[in-house]
Amino acid sequence: MSESQSPTTPSIRGERILVTAALPYANGPIHIGHLVEYIQTDIWVRFQKLLGRRCIFVCADDTHGTAIMLRARKEGRSEAELIAEMQAHHERDFAGFDIQFDNYGSTNCSENLELCQQFWSALREAGLVVEREVSQLFDTQAGTFLADRFVKGTCPKCHAPNQYGDNCDKCGATYSPVDLLDPKSTLTDSVPVLRNSVHLFVELEKLHGFLEDWALSDGHLQGEVANYLKGHFLGEPLRDWDISRPAPYFGFEIPDSPGNYWYVWFDAPIGYIASTWQWCKRHDEPLSDWWQNPETEVHHFIGKDITYFHTLFWPGMLKTAGFNLPTQVHIHGFLNVAGEKMSKSKGTFVTAETYLKYLDPAYLRYYFASKLGPRLDDLDLNLDEFVNKINADLVGKVVNLASRCARFVQQTGLANEYPDDGGLFESASQAGEQIAIAYQQCDYAKAMRLIMELADRANPFVENAQPWVLAKDETRGGEVQAICTVGLNLFRQLAIYLAPVLPKLAGQCGSLFGEPITSWDQSRQPVLGTKINTFEHMLARVKKEDVASMIEDSKDDLVNAPASNVAKWDDSDEALLAEPLAETCTIDDFVKVDLRVARIVAAEQVPDARKLLKLTLSLGGDHTRTVFAGIKAAYEPEKLIGRLVVCVANLAPRQMKFGLSEGMVTAAGSGGTEVYLLSPDSGAQPGQRVH
Repeated sequence: MSESQSPTTPSIRGERILVTAALPYANGPIHIGHLVEYIQTDIWVRFQKLLGRRCIFVCADDTHGTAIMLRARKEGRSEAELIAEMQAHHERDFAGFDIQFDNYGSTNCSENLELCQQFWSALREAGLVVEREVSQLFDTQAGTFLADRFVKGTCPKCHAPNQYGDNCDKCGATYSPVDLLDPKSTLTDSVPVLRNSVHLFVELEKLHGFLEDWALSDGHLQGEVANYLKGHFLGEPLRDWDISRPAPYFGFEIPDSPGNYWYVWFDAPIGYIASTWQWCKRHDEPLSDWWQNPETEVHHFIGKDITYFHTLFWPGMLKTAGFNLPTQVHIHGFLNVAGEKMSKSKGTFVTAETYLKYLDPAYLRYYFASKLGPRLDDLDLNLDEFVNKINADLVGKVVNLASRCARFVQQTGLANEYPDDGGLFESASQAGEQIAIAYQQCDYAKAMRLIMELADRANPFVENAQPWVLAKDETRGGEVQAICTVGLNLFRQLAIYLAPVLPKLAGQCGSLFGEPITSWDQSRQPVLGTKINTFEHMLARVKKEDVASMIEDSKDDLVNAPASNVAKWDDSDEALLAEPLAETCTIDDFVKVDLRVARIVAAEQVPDARKLLKLTLSLGGDHTRTVFAGIKAAYEPEKLIGRLVVCVANLAPRQMKFGLSEGMVTAAGSGGTEVYLLSPDSGAQPGQRVH
């Protein structure tokens, strides 16, 4: 459909629209946090198709990397068997939430291998690839080099603890795993060692000018993303991108570098093109129409944690290989539940499979839509609000219109002429323009507000007219037919506007009217003089007990495990026997000790002290404490800076020969090199009390 065909159609520049969502990793199940993105993307695609635009939605499983290799090895099966099973599970879960892909593929396919070789040749020919010997972290216990996501430590820039080896989720910095402070292998919890190996790099700085022009030009990225790139990356030389991994590794071996494999972040985005190619083969269309044609728009939907890869690496690869650049990269925030990160122990880490055991997918699709805007703000799933919003909006306002009116025109059908409704239908028809613009701009929250405003105007019309009362008087059948003709047509308008979010409801509406919803323009003309089919139940109210059952079912098995299960960890009682429990104290004794989260902002050696380091602790703002801690044999001062610790903040100051000690940091261990500072989990803030 061209813009000239419809004055309410939001602008689009291409003849074709190609849409992708980030590829889910084939190492775990889909959960409700993932579903934010796939539901967001599916809504946008369904909206484009409802406008009559030529739009396809492609995705694939991201299947390569160390994690897949190690899991397959642990489970005693091949990587191919593992990824095939996970893909089947993913496709099942997506279908359960009415997420409709035009093609869902895998990065471990022949099309992706051929395209990787094409991209690689282009990078080589452009002189962007260099070889360099690098030091890489190696887990001697697992017998493998450690991928970025298998290393955790302290961010080298902002000193946030417990960060992965590729980027910091606190400050957004990207780095190499070897740059981390206090690195630990997440596979074995051992301290990895450095080993040298030859790696291949893309010199991204040679594309700096192009990337800056693309990223900062209007329209490709949200303003806050462009500003973030400008402030954090584009204002200085771009570092080379390590694009290879040495064996052992599950992936595609680099043809001109035996023993090295393309890093998963090289072949994963190329998977977008490979999945498109599979679709093209089925529909006998050239791939070039979709990826090498200025009349095609490419839209990526991703989470903010992979911004760097999609806004710098990927455009650079596309430009070099001669493929379409993204028209827009739509970036969303994370999902929290009740204001906190999803938690297995609390049951808020809900898999798609578990959700579908208890609740209708339409509930989550609508709730997410009511929260999603065009910015990167995190979403919060408040379970009480979830129940109330679904029951009030979808059941009480939308479905209620149809259920109250349909049975009264079962025999007569709809009126042949549209009755006077005080301008309700026409007003709702005009509102379609603003609703469409909101959908196009990914401002679904605004679209839902506008739609519910229409529902709020439609319901009083039926409520005040009371067709269920008039129907008792046989002489007023004409009035009843007129009222219900209005009510049902207003319901149908709402169903059309909600069709991208609630495709099942749109299908039910089409069955009721005997005419499927296929076009946004159907909202402009009422249906008249036609039979109405028997009303079938559309959407049940959410029951709080079903939500509670879902949460309970989602709790980590370890939370409710019997005490005997502790034995499986094989923890020795040696430490407890060496230092038995102290005498019992009362709660009053305990609360006298004020334990606080603190950040080490300075650490230095103490001359002439055998065991002590001098630490400066920040409790937030200008509140600091000087502490002398007996941890010299276990820690190097420079590696402590930025680390969060737990300190005894109300300990009486103690004058030592080296200075005044104003507290104590908590630690475990037998002393000497066997000392382990206690650290709070990520997210804790200096000054917070430990309860």
